[in-house]
Amino acid sequence: MQKKDPQTPSIQVLSRAFALLDVLASQQDPVPLKDLSERTGLHPSTAHRILNDLAAGRLVDRPEAGTYRLGMRLLELGNLVKARLDVREAAIGPMRELNRFTNQPVNLSVRQGDEIVYIERTYSERSGMQVVRAVGGRAPLHLTSVGKLFLAYEEPQRVRSYATRTGLSGHTRNSLTTLPALERELAQVRRLAVARDDEELELGVRCMAAGIFDDQGKLVAGLSISAPSDRLEESWMERVKATAAQISAALGYRGPSTPTTA
Repeated sequence: MQKKDPQTPSIQVLSRAFALLDVLASQQDPVPLKDLSERTGLHPSTAHRILNDLAAGRLVDRPEAGTYRLGMRLLELGNLVKARLDVREAAIGPMRELNRFTNQPVNLSVRQGDEIVYIERTYSERSGMQVVRAVGGRAPLHLTSVGKLFLAYEEPQRVRSYATRTGLSGHTRNSLTTLPALERELAQVRRLAVARDDEELELGVRCMAAGIFDDQGKLVAGLSISAPSDRLEESWMERVKATAAQISAALGYRGPSTPTTA
Protein backbone atom coordinates (compact mmCIF):
# COMPACT_ATOMS: atom_id res chain seq x y z
CA MET A 1 0.00 0.00 0.00
CA GLN A 2 1.40 3.40 -1.00
CA LYS A 3 2.24 5.64 1.92
CA LYS A 4 0.52 8.99 2.05
CA ASP A 5 2.63 12.13 1.87
CA PRO A 6 2.46 13.51 5.43
CA GLN A 7 2.11 17.05 3.99
CA THR A 8 -0.91 16.10 1.86
CA PRO A 9 -4.28 16.81 3.53
CA SER A 10 -6.06 13.61 4.52
CA ILE A 11 -9.41 15.12 3.49
CA GLN A 12 -9.62 15.42 -0.28
CA VAL A 13 -11.78 18.53 -0.26
CA LEU A 14 -9.10 20.39 1.72
CA SER A 15 -6.49 19.51 -0.89
CA ARG A 16 -8.80 20.84 -3.59
CA ALA A 17 -9.55 24.00 -1.63
CA PHE A 18 -5.82 24.65 -1.16
CA ALA A 19 -5.28 24.20 -4.90
CA LEU A 20 -7.95 26.80 -5.66
CA LEU A 21 -6.52 29.25 -3.13
CA ASP A 22 -3.03 28.80 -4.58
CA VAL A 23 -4.31 29.71 -8.05
CA LEU A 24 -6.12 32.77 -6.72
CA ALA A 25 -2.99 33.81 -4.81
CA SER A 26 -0.96 33.73 -8.01
CA GLN A 27 -3.27 36.21 -9.80
CA GLN A 28 -3.78 39.90 -9.09
CA ASP A 29 -7.15 40.09 -10.90
CA PRO A 30 -10.31 38.06 -10.22
CA VAL A 31 -10.18 34.64 -11.88
CA PRO A 32 -13.11 33.13 -13.83
CA LEU A 33 -14.45 29.77 -12.75
CA LYS A 34 -13.46 28.23 -16.08
CA ASP A 35 -9.80 29.20 -15.57
CA LEU A 36 -9.82 27.91 -12.00
CA SER A 37 -11.24 24.61 -13.19
CA GLU A 38 -8.62 24.23 -15.90
CA ARG A 39 -5.66 25.19 -13.72
CA THR A 40 -6.60 22.91 -10.84
CA GLY A 41 -7.94 20.01 -12.92
CA LEU A 42 -11.23 20.11 -11.03
CA HIS A 43 -14.60 19.69 -12.70
CA PRO A 44 -16.35 23.10 -12.88
CA SER A 45 -19.19 21.90 -10.66
CA THR A 46 -16.73 20.66 -8.03
CA ALA A 47 -14.72 23.87 -8.14
CA HIS A 48 -17.93 25.91 -7.92
CA ARG A 49 -19.16 24.01 -4.86
CA ILE A 50 -15.86 24.43 -2.99
CA LEU A 51 -15.61 28.11 -3.91
CA ASN A 52 -19.11 28.67 -2.57
CA ASP A 53 -18.05 27.19 0.78
CA LEU A 54 -14.90 29.31 0.81
CA ALA A 55 -16.96 32.40 0.02
CA ALA A 56 -19.31 31.60 2.90
CA GLY A 57 -16.28 31.70 5.20
CA ARG A 58 -15.02 34.92 3.58
CA LEU A 59 -11.84 33.20 2.45
CA VAL A 60 -12.89 33.95 -1.13
CA ASP A 61 -14.79 36.92 -2.61
CA ARG A 62 -17.00 37.05 -5.72
CA PRO A 63 -16.56 40.58 -7.15
CA GLU A 64 -18.68 39.61 -10.18
CA ALA A 65 -20.76 36.58 -11.06
CA GLY A 66 -18.49 33.71 -12.08
CA THR A 67 -15.21 35.31 -10.94
CA TYR A 68 -13.29 34.87 -7.69
CA ARG A 69 -10.44 36.41 -5.70
CA LEU A 70 -8.92 35.94 -2.26
CA GLY A 71 -11.14 37.16 0.57
CA MET A 72 -10.55 39.67 3.33
CA ARG A 73 -10.62 37.03 6.03
CA LEU A 74 -7.25 35.78 4.80
CA LEU A 75 -5.87 39.29 5.38
CA GLU A 76 -7.36 39.34 8.87
CA LEU A 77 -5.87 35.95 9.70
CA GLY A 78 -2.54 36.92 8.16
CA ASN A 79 -2.36 40.05 10.28
CA LEU A 80 -2.99 37.97 13.39
CA VAL A 81 -0.14 35.63 12.46
CA LYS A 82 2.18 38.57 11.76
CA ALA A 83 1.31 40.23 15.07
CA ARG A 84 2.22 37.05 16.92
CA LEU A 85 5.56 36.60 15.22
CA ASP A 86 8.31 37.57 17.62
CA VAL A 87 11.80 38.21 16.31
CA ARG A 88 13.38 36.88 19.50
CA GLU A 89 11.36 33.68 19.30
CA ALA A 90 12.25 33.22 15.64
CA ALA A 91 15.93 33.93 16.27
CA ILE A 92 16.82 31.97 19.38
CA GLY A 93 17.14 28.53 17.75
CA PRO A 94 19.29 29.72 14.81
CA MET A 95 21.36 31.82 17.20
CA ARG A 96 22.17 28.77 19.30
CA GLU A 97 23.24 26.88 16.20
CA LEU A 98 25.51 29.75 15.16
CA ASN A 99 26.98 29.89 18.65
CA ARG A 100 27.72 26.15 18.56
CA PHE A 101 29.41 26.61 15.18
CA THR A 102 31.64 29.52 16.21
CA ASN A 103 31.91 29.15 20.01
CA GLN A 104 31.59 32.95 20.14
CA PRO A 105 28.82 35.22 21.49
CA VAL A 106 25.90 35.73 19.10
CA ASN A 107 23.81 38.87 19.60
CA LEU A 108 20.33 39.96 18.54
CA SER A 109 19.84 43.72 18.54
CA VAL A 110 17.14 46.22 17.57
CA ARG A 111 17.18 49.98 17.10
CA GLN A 112 15.73 52.38 19.63
CA GLY A 113 16.31 55.99 18.67
CA ASP A 114 20.02 56.68 18.21
CA GLU A 115 21.11 53.43 19.86
CA ILE A 116 20.88 49.71 19.43
CA VAL A 117 19.55 47.58 22.27
CA TYR A 118 20.68 44.00 22.82
CA ILE A 119 17.54 41.88 23.23
CA GLU A 120 19.06 38.38 23.18
CA ARG A 121 22.47 36.74 23.41
CA THR A 122 23.83 33.23 23.26
CA TYR A 123 27.39 32.51 24.35
CA SER A 124 29.59 29.78 25.78
CA GLU A 125 32.35 29.79 28.35
CA ARG A 126 34.77 28.65 25.65
CA SER A 127 34.56 31.94 23.76
CA GLY A 128 37.52 33.37 25.65
CA MET A 129 35.77 36.74 25.81
CA GLN A 130 34.10 38.42 28.72
CA VAL A 131 30.56 39.51 27.80
CA VAL A 132 30.68 43.29 28.01
CA ARG A 133 27.18 44.12 26.73
CA ALA A 134 24.42 42.28 28.58
CA VAL A 135 20.87 41.84 27.33
CA GLY A 136 19.23 45.24 27.71
CA GLY A 137 22.53 47.02 27.14
CA ARG A 138 22.74 49.91 24.68
CA ALA A 139 25.35 51.30 22.31
CA PRO A 140 25.53 54.14 19.75
CA LEU A 141 24.55 53.21 16.20
CA HIS A 142 27.78 54.36 14.53
CA LEU A 143 30.01 52.33 16.85
CA THR A 144 28.38 48.94 16.28
CA SER A 145 28.02 46.58 13.36
CA VAL A 146 24.23 46.30 13.75
CA GLY A 147 23.89 50.05 14.22
CA LYS A 148 25.71 50.61 10.94
CA LEU A 149 23.17 48.36 9.21
CA PHE A 150 20.33 50.59 10.39
CA LEU A 151 22.17 53.76 9.38
CA ALA A 152 23.10 52.32 5.98
CA TYR A 153 19.45 52.03 4.96
CA GLU A 154 18.54 55.53 6.15
CA GLU A 155 18.17 58.52 3.86
CA PRO A 156 21.42 60.55 3.66
CA GLN A 157 19.77 63.53 5.37
CA ARG A 158 18.76 61.35 8.31
CA VAL A 159 22.34 60.13 8.66
CA ARG A 160 23.57 63.73 8.68
CA SER A 161 20.95 64.59 11.31
CA TYR A 162 22.12 61.65 13.41
CA ALA A 163 25.71 62.87 13.16
CA THR A 164 24.66 66.36 14.26
CA ARG A 165 22.60 65.09 17.20
CA THR A 166 25.20 62.70 18.54
CA GLY A 167 28.40 64.48 17.57
CA LEU A 168 29.71 61.04 16.51
CA SER A 169 31.57 60.69 19.79
CA GLY A 170 34.04 57.83 19.90
CA HIS A 171 34.87 55.13 22.44
CA THR A 172 38.22 53.94 21.07
CA ARG A 173 40.97 55.12 18.73
CA ASN A 174 39.24 53.13 15.94
CA SER A 175 35.83 54.79 16.30
CA LEU A 176 34.41 56.59 13.27
CA THR A 177 34.01 60.15 14.51
CA THR A 178 33.63 62.15 11.28
CA LEU A 179 30.70 62.19 8.87
CA PRO A 180 32.79 61.50 5.71
CA ALA A 181 34.35 58.43 7.33
CA LEU A 182 30.96 57.17 8.45
CA GLU A 183 29.40 57.76 5.02
CA ARG A 184 32.19 55.80 3.34
CA GLU A 185 31.62 52.95 5.78
CA LEU A 186 27.86 52.96 5.20
CA ALA A 187 28.34 52.87 1.42
CA GLN A 188 30.36 49.69 1.87
CA VAL A 189 27.68 48.24 4.15
CA ARG A 190 25.05 48.85 1.45
CA ARG A 191 27.28 47.29 -1.19
CA LEU A 192 28.08 44.14 0.81
CA ALA A 193 24.83 43.90 2.84
CA VAL A 194 26.93 43.18 5.95
CA ALA A 195 28.58 45.37 8.55
CA ARG A 196 31.60 45.23 10.84
CA ASP A 197 32.83 46.79 14.07
CA ASP A 198 36.64 46.83 14.11
CA GLU A 199 37.34 47.55 17.80
CA GLU A 200 35.24 50.71 17.50
CA LEU A 201 33.10 50.11 20.59
CA GLU A 202 35.51 48.05 22.71
CA LEU A 203 39.24 47.61 22.21
CA GLY A 204 40.08 43.97 21.61
CA VAL A 205 36.57 43.10 20.36
CA ARG A 206 35.47 42.85 16.73
CA CYS A 207 31.99 42.12 15.39
CA MET A 208 30.28 41.21 12.14
CA ALA A 209 26.55 41.54 11.45
CA ALA A 210 23.78 40.91 8.95
CA GLY A 211 20.26 42.31 8.88
CA ILE A 212 16.96 40.63 9.73
CA PHE A 213 13.94 41.73 7.68
CA ASP A 214 10.20 41.27 8.07
CA ASP A 215 7.58 40.40 5.45
CA GLN A 216 7.47 44.03 4.25
CA GLY A 217 11.22 44.20 3.68
CA LYS A 218 11.73 46.35 6.77
CA LEU A 219 14.98 45.99 8.70
CA VAL A 220 13.75 45.02 12.17
CA ALA A 221 16.85 43.63 13.87
CA GLY A 222 20.46 42.69 13.38
CA LEU A 223 22.32 39.45 14.07
CA SER A 224 25.97 39.76 15.05
CA ILE A 225 28.94 37.75 16.27
CA SER A 226 31.36 39.27 18.79
CA ALA A 227 34.82 37.81 19.27
CA PRO A 228 38.30 38.70 20.48
CA SER A 229 40.00 40.60 17.66
CA ASP A 230 42.47 37.82 16.90
CA ARG A 231 39.79 35.10 16.84
CA LEU A 232 37.16 36.55 14.53
CA GLU A 233 37.21 34.52 11.32
CA GLU A 234 36.11 36.13 8.06
CA SER A 235 34.71 32.79 6.92
CA TRP A 236 32.00 33.14 9.56
CA MET A 237 30.38 36.00 7.68
CA GLU A 238 28.60 33.73 5.22
CA ARG A 239 27.24 31.72 8.13
CA VAL A 240 26.03 34.93 9.80
CA LYS A 241 24.29 36.01 6.58
CA ALA A 242 22.67 32.59 6.15
CA THR A 243 21.45 32.57 9.75
CA ALA A 244 20.01 36.10 9.43
CA ALA A 245 18.28 35.03 6.20
CA GLN A 246 16.82 32.00 7.99
CA ILE A 247 15.36 34.23 10.71
CA SER A 248 14.05 36.70 8.13
CA ALA A 249 12.29 33.88 6.30
CA ALA A 250 10.62 32.83 9.56
CA LEU A 251 9.28 36.40 9.82
CA GLY A 252 7.82 36.21 6.33
CA TYR A 253 10.57 37.95 4.34
CA ARG A 254 10.76 36.61 0.81
CA GLY A 255 13.06 39.13 -0.93
CA PRO A 256 14.82 40.20 -2.88
CA SER A 257 13.64 43.76 -2.45
CA THR A 258 15.06 47.09 -1.40
CA PRO A 259 15.28 46.91 2.40
CA THR A 260 13.88 49.80 4.41
CA THR A 261 13.98 50.93 8.03
CA ALA A 262 10.53 52.50 8.08
